[in-house]
Amino acid sequence: MSEFFTNYGLIILLVVLLVFMFWSSRRRMAKQKLEQEQRARQTVPGAEVLLQGGLFGTIISYDPDNLDQPAIVELAPGVDVKVHSQAILRVVSPTEDVQTEDDFLPEASTPVVSPADDAIASIDDTRAPGDAADAADPDAEPGTKPQA
Repeated sequence: MSEFFTNYGLIILLVVLLVFMFWSSRRRMAKQKLEQEQRARQTVPGAEVLLQGGLFGTIISYDPDNLDQPAIVELAPGVDVKVHSQAILRVVSPTEDVQTEDDFLPEASTPVVSPADDAIASIDDTRAPGDAADAADPDAEPGTKPQA
């Protein structure tokens, strides 16, 4: 039995790898075909799209049956461009808006006050308004009197 695997083991391994590669390739092609069909169904006039170059626009005309026909996309009001139909990368759904910096900021909550902040606030409260320390030059050395 071990002599069989010694003689034919490498051939069996190569056949198994070849079958796996064929199966994986067919599966990937079927998945891409489904994605392409889904994109063609979503690509209708009035849909917002992302083009290959990173530009966002709205489809004016598109023929899903003839991909050689250029699609017309409106980038801004009055600015229409002809693009190859396959230059449409994806359809942008309304829930998939561009992120703003507000999306990355933490939600407003109660500010955290440390004991050091309380001590500084109590020192500031002991000074009278209009005190000479308020008018001091911020670049001046501590403990020096402000010059008039």
